[in-house]
Amino acid sequence: MLPGWAAAAGGTILVYGDSLSAAYGIAQERGWVALLDARLKREKANYNVANVSISGETTSGGLSRLDKVLERYKPAITVIELGANDGLRGLPVAQMRKNLDTMIAQAKAAGSRVLLVGVKMPPNYGADYNRAFDAAFTDLAKAHKTGLVPFLFEGFADKREYYQPDNLHPTAAAQPMLLENVWKALKPMLK
Repeated sequence: MLPGWAAAAGGTILVYGDSLSAAYGIAQERGWVALLDARLKREKANYNVANVSISGETTSGGLSRLDKVLERYKPAITVIELGANDGLRGLPVAQMRKNLDTMIAQAKAAGSRVLLVGVKMPPNYGADYNRAFDAAFTDLAKAHKTGLVPFLFEGFADKREYYQPDNLHPTAAAQPMLLENVWKALKPMLK
């Protein structure tokens, strides 16, 4: 949750993700979610941002706690940024897809619009796995008619200088690019 969180007339934007949204390895205020909150304030969009992202979270973990989070925050928009840890652990894409499908349905049933954020796996996972992994995000967004960020790292994925030493997590310098990728899909959802 961001500091100073309070109800706003437009409602709450819930960011429900993993380390990519939890500002892993960098100061919280430099992460893309904090930058989103600042941008909404600058543009006088009457939303607040609640970031309940957890580093290391999988879609199974996310699914297990989503009901309580939706009940607590009653979000107008839910940004679901999960799946990277499922992929990095080589978990079955079918299970990730089922978990995301259920989370989207739960958020919509709670009255929230949904923005699904896609990620991609490195090529060493194999063409078949990567194809199925990528398709899970686009297929679910189409099936549920949700917003979609096809690839969170679009525009810098192949630029080593934008990654922390673990070569997985973006640096503070990459966060504005993450925000731009999310903003393109989120802005049309704002009322």
